[in-house]
Amino acid sequence: MQIRISWPAGHLTAALDDTPTARILAKALPLVSTARTWGEEVYFDTGVSATLEDGAQQVVEPGTVAFWTDGDALALPYGPTPVSQGDECRLASPCNVLGRVDGDPRVLATVRDGDPVRLEALEP
Repeated sequence: MQIRISWPAGHLTAALDDTPTARILAKALPLVSTARTWGEEVYFDTGVSATLEDGAQQVVEPGTVAFWTDGDALALPYGPTPVSQGDECRLASPCNVLGRVDGDPRVLATVRDGDPVRLEALEP
């Protein structure tokens, strides 16, 4: 499944794998939320809940699309966070890995804390 994430200064697309959490999220689309930033990570509330899946990870690659079950939020890391060791992308706690952003994830650096963000499914 392809999704589009938009904010005032830009947008990106991402490919989601067929996971239980991705299916739950897909049913909630489109959704509008408020972006939050945490180091070089953007996250936002989705209004949906999911349980931690097998294979959940705390350290991920830049551009990973993750679901933070503790906050019902989509987490989009593109660089180090306040809990990272070195240059790694370390999430606040283990998250369900849903997929990967297309292209350069550093475009997320243009998201400002408090920006409106829209998440929608793209037609196949």
